[in-house]
Amino acid sequence: MMTRLLFVCLGNIIRSPLAEKLFEFQAREADVDGKYSVDSAGTAAWHAGQLPDVRMRKTAESHGVSYGGTARQVRESDFEEFDWIFAMDLDNQRELLNIADSPEKQAKVRLLRDFDPDRSDREVPDPYYGGPEGFETTYRIVERSVRGLLEALEAGEI
Repeated sequence: MMTRLLFVCLGNIIRSPLAEKLFEFQAREADVDGKYSVDSAGTAAWHAGQLPDVRMRKTAESHGVSYGGTARQVRESDFEEFDWIFAMDLDNQRELLNIADSPEKQAKVRLLRDFDPDRSDREVPDPYYGGPEGFETTYRIVERSVRGLLEALEAGEI
């Protein structure tokens, strides 16, 4: 049975679409991509229908990862459709927990950095208002965290 994963940030234009594409990329490289279905969404609808942020796409392309897609807002039905929902930061985690209408649905919500081998912080920083170095830092954090998540899933730890 396919495991369904949803990655969530605020606007669904930087962190969560990057996590979605990096997970797909790493699962494909590990030859386990057929085991997972992934998507991304935002807790806010500000950027619904827009492409991911060009600055993050350029950063990802510099690492050999190319992607597009369009932003969407989290829906209540996501808690039925997905097995796990990974928030990029504590604010988005709180918002997701508020949307979830049962303890079973709330139990699906985790922080992505729970799977980062460098747990110096619990949140993936949002580089929206910063310069290129912030996008590179966020890329490295998401890449490590997604790799840790894939390893945990494959090991049956979650």
